[in-house]
Amino acid sequence: MKTFAVTGATGTQGGALAHLLIDRGHHVRALTRSVDSPAVQALRARGAEIAYADFTDAVSLEIAFKGTDSVFLMTTPFGTDTATEVRQGRTTVDAAARAGVEHVVFSSVAHADRETGVPHFDSKFQIERHLVASGLSWTILGPAKFMDNFATGYAARMLAAGDFALPLAADRSIALICAADIAGMAALALTDPQRLAGKRIDIAGEETTSLAMADAFTAAIGHQVTFRSTPPEESRAWGDDLYKMFRYFDTVGLDVDASGLRRAYPEVGWHTFADWLATRTW
Repeated sequence: MKTFAVTGATGTQGGALAHLLIDRGHHVRALTRSVDSPAVQALRARGAEIAYADFTDAVSLEIAFKGTDSVFLMTTPFGTDTATEVRQGRTTVDAAARAGVEHVVFSSVAHADRETGVPHFDSKFQIERHLVASGLSWTILGPAKFMDNFATGYAARMLAAGDFALPLAADRSIALICAADIAGMAALALTDPQRLAGKRIDIAGEETTSLAMADAFTAAIGHQVTFRSTPPEESRAWGDDLYKMFRYFDTVGLDVDASGLRRAYPEVGWHTFADWLATRTW
């Protein structure tokens, strides 16, 4: 049985992947800095192996990767900054190489390879290039905008009040993906590396518009949800990175060939936005 190391195992992407791999009978080594958190306890109860690792500590990463066959890597600048994200991503790739890992699956972001000018897209592309140059076997996945973000925090509170506001034109099409589909595609890349080795693939379950999302929210939640296109400048309150991201979405777009993905990788079980909404309790 192969052992798959999963970084970010207590988060949205890594957690979905870790649980999916366990569901399918695979051995998961969940990497975390918080070995006693509730999310870690839940993984341990399901049979996952828990390993301490810190993206700032190359030795801890190399130790955690020893004896694993493949690694799922995800990084984020949120909570630190893009320079830190790049440094940590490179450190992790190098640790995987020293540990003798066979294959690395990196979760980047859709369009990261298109010189978008969005800081956290560009930082992930730097990590992509480092991974490609590392000599490791690799697969790079580029998830589109996360559906799951609508179910938490400020977005969920606004939806409860019937308000769906984004700095996008109402008819601007945007590619969306849920964590379950990221996990499905990552699991495929980990368990069948020869099929996806050396490929960079942007992934999404559907392209849709904000108006269509508002209608889907209305049907799923059970009360009227109205889309409101906000002025671009209002998103500056979210920080320069997210401001630039939404400006890119609204002026250039975020397109992904969702139909092509369904044909090429039907085993992933792709979710449309309505499919994802049906999995939630609103």
